[in-house]
Amino acid sequence: MTDPEERRAAEFAAHRLEVTLIQRRGVVARADLVSAGLTRSDVDRLVRHNSLRRIHRTVFVNHTGDLTHDQRVWAAVLALAPAVVCGRTLIAPDSVDAREPVDVAIAWTRRVAVPEGVRLHRVRDLDAVAQWKTEPPRMRHEDAVLMLVDEAATGLDVVRLLTDAARDLSIGVERLRAAEVRRRRLRRRAFVRALLEDIAGGAESVLEWGYLTRVEQAHGLPVARRQVVRRTPGGRQYRDAEYEEFGVVVELDGRLNHDSFDAAGRDADRDLDDAAGAKLTLRLRWHQVFGTPCETAGRVARVLRQRGWVGAPTSCGPRCALGRR
Repeated sequence: MTDPEERRAAEFAAHRLEVTLIQRRGVVARADLVSAGLTRSDVDRLVRHNSLRRIHRTVFVNHTGDLTHDQRVWAAVLALAPAVVCGRTLIAPDSVDAREPVDVAIAWTRRVAVPEGVRLHRVRDLDAVAQWKTEPPRMRHEDAVLMLVDEAATGLDVVRLLTDAARDLSIGVERLRAAEVRRRRLRRRAFVRALLEDIAGGAESVLEWGYLTRVEQAHGLPVARRQVVRRTPGGRQYRDAEYEEFGVVVELDGRLNHDSFDAAGRDADRDLDDAAGAKLTLRLRWHQVFGTPCETAGRVARVLRQRGWVGAPTSCGPRCALGRR
């Protein structure tokens, strides 16, 4: 190669490195530096002069200050390449504390030393859920949501994750359903599948089932009538659960179906109709049913007793809030 050609090649490599640094927020891997023509001695000299700072064994940043969130993500992905960002780091970056490890996924069969500040996830068939061409490479959002669902501590956490993702225009319920089919192992699969079916169909069967089993039956409340039909000037309406003897109606409002302006207006009309008929409406949501079912049962029981019920709620187990009282 002639001198002009070598010079042009060197200039091109330097330009490519500059572009890489811009794209990666100043973070660069040793392989990128070598491609730009730098030797190990060159890299060591840049580190000594504080032109580069080593973050991980083979990853550097071009300043000496604190790392931004984006820089931490890039550093983690480059340190374990080929790898993708996933988990909470991808789905809820705004809620991730700066001290929290970066979630990174690699192929299931790889065995690597995990760098400091990285939470490693090994994934079967990584190529099926990875988007390698994004900057930085990342897991498909719907598959990242299912990863969090699999790790969720409670059923309420599952509901929150899936309903939030279903409302996200970049994800949506159909992509979540496809991800559920793709995932080989998934805790609470039957519940997840039922909830996704529920969201897709616009029904609230999962919430109704939760109230029946977790609140009413588990705590010995009276048996309510389900899907009671009532005729109004606006047409037929359905009450999710009604304790007719005591004039108490329970409406189970899944947030996907009751957040719009029109839906809120219809809900208010239904509550007014009940009040006009001397009925009391209790409007419950996911939190009351799946998050605090014992406390909810106690409150519903107090309402029923105020209106004539002579029974008493029972404890559903040793950790039940009713049992503690």
